[in-house]
Amino acid sequence: MTDELKAHPSETLSGKVVIVTGAGSGIGRATARAFSRAGAHVLGAGRRAHALEETAAGHPGISTLSADLRAPGAPQDVIDATIDRWGRLDALVNNAGVFVSMPLAETTADGINELLSINVTAPSLLAHAALPHLLRSRGSIVNISSTYGHRPLPGAAHYAAAKGAVEQLTRSWALELASAGVRVNAVAPGPTESEALAAAGLSDATVKEVKRDEAARIPLGRRGVPDEVASWVVRLADPATTWLTGQVLAVDGGLHLT
Repeated sequence: MTDELKAHPSETLSGKVVIVTGAGSGIGRATARAFSRAGAHVLGAGRRAHALEETAAGHPGISTLSADLRAPGAPQDVIDATIDRWGRLDALVNNAGVFVSMPLAETTADGINELLSINVTAPSLLAHAALPHLLRSRGSIVNISSTYGHRPLPGAAHYAAAKGAVEQLTRSWALELASAGVRVNAVAPGPTESEALAAAGLSDATVKEVKRDEAARIPLGRRGVPDEVASWVVRLADPATTWLTGQVLAVDGGLHLT
C-alpha cells in the first residue's frame, strides 16, 4: 500500500463509531482498517469469525461480530452490539454483498431471492435499525454499489439490478434524511482484487481469465486494490465532508467512461 493510501488519525473521525459489514475480506477489511487508523472505533461484522479476527489483528480499534445479516433479527443485533459497546453510532458502511452469476436461462426464484436478500434487503434493514442513532449523531451512511449498478452485466443481470437498487436507495435515502442532517452516499467500485470471483464458484482458470479481460477494459489498465476504494469510503463518511449527499462515486479506473 502506498503512503498516499494510508489513513492517518483524523480530528473529525477520532472517537467516532463506525459499523462496516462484510469486514472479513476485500474492500470491507480494508475499510475497517482505514477507519481504525483514522482514529474511529469500528465494529466489523461478517459471517466468518476467523476472517474477522484476521481483519482486527494488529488493529485495536476494531471489534468484530460474526453475524449472517440475512437471519431474522440480525441487523438489530449488530446495532445493539454497537450501542452496548460504545453508546453511539456515527457511520454505517453497507459493504456486505454477494456476486452471483445467473444467466436468464438459469434464473430461479430462489436464486433471485437469495441474491436480493444480502445485497438489498439486509442493508435496508440494517439502515432502518441504525437510523435512530444516526439521527442523534447526524451521522452518515455509505453504501457499496458496483460499476455494474449502472452498467449492463450479461449473465449476471440480477446482480447488476441489485446494485442498481443500492444506488437508488442511496439517492432516495439522501433526500429523505437530508433535513435531519444525515448524509447518504455510495461508492461504486470497478473490478477490485477480492475473493468475490472465487466465492461465486468460478474455477481458478476462469477467475484468471475474467481478471485479465477486466483489466484490459479499464482505461487505467489494471484492476483496483481494496485500499484504493476504502480511502474514498472513509472520506465520504468523514464528518468533515459536510455538503455532499446523494452521490454515487465511481472508483473504477475510468471504466464508467467506456
